[in-house]
Amino acid sequence: MNVAEMTALIAEFAALISVIVTEIVSITKVFDGQRCLLRSEMLKIYFKHQQEKALRQYEYENFFLLFNAYKKLKGNSFIDKVAEEVKEWTVVR
Repeated sequence: MNVAEMTALIAEFAALISVIVTEIVSITKVFDGQRCLLRSEMLKIYFKHQQEKALRQYEYENFFLLFNAYKKLKGNSFIDKVAEEVKEWTVVR
């Protein structure tokens, strides 16, 4: 392999790396957005029922489905405190 071929190969490799990095950044932004939506939906449920500290079965289940997805996306610990509180609430069928 001569110098020109090596240079071309390196240039192609650099272009490929650039595309991969761009895709990774895009995926990270999608994850960030999804985490934000999940957190927002959990807080909406939380604040809707905070006074009575009771919620319907489907809302309770939905809250923890959202919570599990949030944690899988590396969501922060702020929502852990909220989830611990919701676990203590009355579940109405």
